[in-house]
Amino acid sequence: MSFNPSSPVTGSAQTGFTSPTYTLATDQNPAPNGKQWAVVAIGGTQSGVDVHSVSKPFTLSVFKPQTLRTLPQANPVTGLIKLVPRNNYKIITRKGALPSANQAPETILITTVIEIPAGVDNYEPEEVRAALSLHIGALSAQSAGIGDTSVSGLL
Repeated sequence: MSFNPSSPVTGSAQTGFTSPTYTLATDQNPAPNGKQWAVVAIGGTQSGVDVHSVSKPFTLSVFKPQTLRTLPQANPVTGLIKLVPRNNYKIITRKGALPSANQAPETILITTVIEIPAGVDNYEPEEVRAALSLHIGALSAQSAGIGDTSVSGLL
């Protein structure tokens, strides 16, 4: 199954939020190799949070490589592949926010880049899944801590 979040998305725990949800609508992605959704409604308790607008975007975008790369032939003498290309996937969340009173909104950017060496997807797909499982699980489990650190600057 491809990346296609079901709406509403249940948000992970954050300090001061109770049962956050985000209703998504399909949006036009800025690039042909991606998909994008805009947050059109929020649920739960998350006081002061705005939905998507032109001046304060709230979007989720996903991108695949423009050209998927495959594993090149090994050196016929050594049997080694000198340079293994990578297929990079990117997930970006954008959220407009005011930096101070009477200021124009700025955009918060949260980016996850997934770099998979060509061939691993075929030879050891379980390793790709394990890496993603840990990464996303750790982010999800530590969501409130990441939020607290992002606001306080304390690790």
